[in-house]
Amino acid sequence: MNIVLLESLGISDDLLEKYKKDLINKGHNFNTFEKTTDTEKLIEQSKDADILIIANMPLKGEVIKECKNLKFIDIAFTGVDHVDVKTAKSMGIELSNASGYSNTSVAELTLCLMLALLRNVPQVDNRAREGKTKDGLVGFELKGKTVGIIGTGAIGSEVARLCNAFGCKIIAYNGFSNKQDTDLIKYMPLKELLTQSDIVTLHCPATEQSKNLINKETIKYMKKSAILINAARGAVVNSNDLAEALNEERIAGAGIDVFETEPPSDKNHPLLNSKNTIVTPHIAFASKESMEKRAEIVFRNIDMWLNGEQINKV
Repeated sequence: MNIVLLESLGISDDLLEKYKKDLINKGHNFNTFEKTTDTEKLIEQSKDADILIIANMPLKGEVIKECKNLKFIDIAFTGVDHVDVKTAKSMGIELSNASGYSNTSVAELTLCLMLALLRNVPQVDNRAREGKTKDGLVGFELKGKTVGIIGTGAIGSEVARLCNAFGCKIIAYNGFSNKQDTDLIKYMPLKELLTQSDIVTLHCPATEQSKNLINKETIKYMKKSAILINAARGAVVNSNDLAEALNEERIAGAGIDVFETEPPSDKNHPLLNSKNTIVTPHIAFASKESMEKRAEIVFRNIDMWLNGEQINKV
């Protein structure tokens, strides 16, 4: 098999070499390339592949269609909305993802953003560097807050567990499934959740049901003192509407790790310029531990697929 890795997996060269050597010793070819968004380059790099490995790099249908030998796409990511899955499946190509590799990493960054916003960390950092005091910037504790979680899959459930350890009340949106209340989580409609929450945190995929879920109308239900965390997908939030609410102080703050396009190359993006907004360039999934776990899943996907026992099917 011709196996092609189209972008870095974020692991050490030594670890990648170990996985490569194992496949080469089994008689396969393994080629690696640097990440690119140039369609012609991608076609040239991919056209002879039997197996493609990507992470969060977009893989368009026009590239997939030129890969006449392609049989398997191994996606080193949880979400797959950056891949033209429909085209791949129409060609009989099988796909697997790496779901679960970053549950802890994303949940921990979510807590980090909550705490940084509640305690005014960016502002007091600036104060300290200017030789000033905290005056006027006394923050809030996380303990006792009501946290509303939109999307209680593996990551959302881990966020619930961590917030519970801080002494928070946990509520969640019931619009994606018919999940029942647990000892930890109480489910409710979106309006009720937004009205009650001190912190709203997003952990759902970008689907037709979730796109633009947080918009001008739904933001109206949030408390003026509430903060929003988005470590899910940029498309779940209407950025213009959220920035407007932040600038008009209709909500208190936001922690944004994801954007509609990434990185947000336009320096005029509304959430790069809104009040009390902490932004990170989609790093929630990326820790040393999660990258190594992801690689382990990715190469096990290949081994199992080669053995006719596909796992983590998309």
